[in-house]
Amino acid sequence: MDIGSKLKNARNEAKFTQEEIAEKLGVSRQTISNWENSKSYPDIISVIKLSDIYSITLDALLKEDENMIKHLDETTNIVKSKNRLRKILPILIFVSIWTFCILFFWIFSGATDAAVFSIFVFWGILPVTSLIISVIIGKDDFRSLTKAGVVALIGIMYMLCEYFTFSLANMVAFDKLNLPNLEALFGGILVSAIGMGIGCLAKYIKDKKSK
Repeated sequence: MDIGSKLKNARNEAKFTQEEIAEKLGVSRQTISNWENSKSYPDIISVIKLSDIYSITLDALLKEDENMIKHLDETTNIVKSKNRLRKILPILIFVSIWTFCILFFWIFSGATDAAVFSIFVFWGILPVTSLIISVIIGKDDFRSLTKAGVVALIGIMYMLCEYFTFSLANMVAFDKLNLPNLEALFGGILVSAIGMGIGCLAKYIKDKKSK
């Protein structure tokens, strides 16, 4: 027996109408009808809620319905992919902005004042972006080691941004080797650590309120 027939039988035995179940789940009556006629499948959250409403085990609902198992597997994979993308998206945004800053320096190096560029990038766009990105990551369910790695990564990218712009320009102009600027490294780490701390604190407060 497929899950649609099981849901219909369970609803009838529990003496609920489709309208009542739809109201409990926050969906339309047509959605309940489609589930019971196997025209579509409920998501895993809805299946769990239905099992509670009908006092029937998940095993009893899902057993022997290979199409439903396949549907849940596919939707779970989609959710996992979306979660992975959501977690790496802030870093991708920061890397894009970082790359833009370096390209901007070299493309407009002849028309851009070095002091203006420094203020715009190292005192403006990079600190603001890294602070926001760090807050977002701090609020997410990353491991502490991963969050510490993000702080270090942002610090390194600060240093590399300075190295691939001003330091590299000086090396080209004066034909000498410059070492990476550690002040830029520590500056990036400091800004990112502040943002990460704010994000972690916000997550802690949210988790505490939800308990």
